[in-house]
Amino acid sequence: MARRKRKKIGLAPGSLVFTGEKYLDATLLHFCKYNEAFFHENREAEKISGKRENDKLYWYDMRGIHDKDLIETIGQVFEIHNLVLEDILDPQQRPKFEEYDNGLFIILQALSFDSEELKLKTEQVGIYVGDGFLWSFQEKDTDLFMHVRNRLATENSRLRKRGIDYLAYALMDALVDNYFLVLDDIESAIEQLEHAILKNPDSNTKAKIHQLKLQGVWMRKNVSPLREAVGLFSRSDHSLVTHEISIFIRDLHDHIVQVLDLTETYRDVISGLYDLYQSELSMKMNNIMQTLTIISTIFIPLGFLAGVYGMNFEQMPELKSSYGYFIWWGVVVLLVLMMLYIFRRRKWL
Repeated sequence: MARRKRKKIGLAPGSLVFTGEKYLDATLLHFCKYNEAFFHENREAEKISGKRENDKLYWYDMRGIHDKDLIETIGQVFEIHNLVLEDILDPQQRPKFEEYDNGLFIILQALSFDSEELKLKTEQVGIYVGDGFLWSFQEKDTDLFMHVRNRLATENSRLRKRGIDYLAYALMDALVDNYFLVLDDIESAIEQLEHAILKNPDSNTKAKIHQLKLQGVWMRKNVSPLREAVGLFSRSDHSLVTHEISIFIRDLHDHIVQVLDLTETYRDVISGLYDLYQSELSMKMNNIMQTLTIISTIFIPLGFLAGVYGMNFEQMPELKSSYGYFIWWGVVVLLVLMMLYIFRRRKWL
């Protein structure tokens, strides 16, 4: 697992420094304005304004967090604390939930699994909830919230009828639901490795087992703190969190617990794959040694016969017989057949 170098050593808290990787040349900003009877979206919002209509909710989805000046402007316009902006610019944060006087801040990880490289890919997502608005910050250009946006565009949808805290829950739920797809991909990779081990274990298979084991550790590291964060969200008495949202947050917490349970189960299964790999190698070696031992055992008496008849004695009965050579071969074949019969009876073959 590659680690990024820290770039903020010695700086004051709240210092705005981008510490991640730049995935986009230009920041993308997607804007939605809605209420129960109205929906409008702009996929190319050019300017950021703090002016809002009281009867509508606003969702700003930003992709690409490398523009420090833009994020600083967002903080000033929407009165977002500098510590929040600092965390947004630092994509090495663990999942967490924080309360501020005028807003809520949530960090979690979006996960995907590369089945070819057997590698877990992460993307930090920050969600800031204010009075009547929500900002979501993504590192890459992937539209992680397409399904949520489609639900918003649908008339009479639950999202349109509820508050901004429910939108925050919907975004978190979309990411957590994707965790189950990641676990399905990991399960498929485990099954393929198991078949490969039973068929023909080799050093490449061992490397894949180790890689998959590391991804299990990495997934737990990213999901485990989210359980605590969602627990804090469900118990929050902040004015922006309505009472009716609590049941949905508790359900989200249950999903995260289920993800963690499956992660632990797959980690145990992957550890079992390594044991299976060692067992298959041992069995393969035992079969080879068994075959070599049987061949050696068969040729020991034959070597004895050849040694005896290879001695240069004149007074050997079979030497003068015209059938001596054939008698010798008959004894050899008989010995081989007898030993094979005995090996078969003892189930050594």
